[in-house]
Amino acid sequence: MITRRCFCSSAPRPWLFVGLGNPGDKYKGTRHNVGFEMIDAFAKAQGIEMNTLNCKAIFGQGFVGDAPLLLAKPQTYMNLSGESSGALAAYYKLPLNRVIVFHDDMDLPCGVLRLQDKGGHGSHNGLKSVIYHFRGNREFARLRIGIGKPPGQMDPKAFLLQKFNASARERIDTALQEGVEGLKLLLLKGLTESARRFNTEQKYKHIRLQTVPT
Repeated sequence: MITRRCFCSSAPRPWLFVGLGNPGDKYKGTRHNVGFEMIDAFAKAQGIEMNTLNCKAIFGQGFVGDAPLLLAKPQTYMNLSGESSGALAAYYKLPLNRVIVFHDDMDLPCGVLRLQDKGGHGSHNGLKSVIYHFRGNREFARLRIGIGKPPGQMDPKAFLLQKFNASARERIDTALQEGVEGLKLLLLKGLTESARRFNTEQKYKHIRLQTVPT
């Protein structure tokens, strides 16, 4: 078992992966919960059990190669995600350059991913909360998971809480597997190199998807 003490020793600092979403069956499979889904996909691929509660989050820990890793799904509901994220980073004494937040993004086409080293909140309430509980610091990485824009005049809040249709669900399932591979690369090669390679691949995927009906 990984302990807080081992993280403070000469061992490599862990990464903290935080997926944003809402707890409960009511929200399972909705667009706003793809951050949770990415955590679950990665945990399953790496054999990491998400079986404990820590700092208001469903929590798992393990290693990918020699890299220690923490996985968390805050259970505070989306708008208070920072309560859990901030507490975990503080408890394990992690610099924010070892934190990655996974979240839905309406500014990216459905199924397109972006890995970036920092940024704003883009009016995403979960990110607003995370930034607030990181004392206003935005210098943490994000894995943005595209869900597309609401059709017509649809209320964005209603759009976020809807489940995906069949074709969008297929795109998201593919994106989750691509995300798992990108995150594994990150743990082996670091953020800068992995983001460059990963985002280039996703850029060409973006161009292909522009020609395919949603």
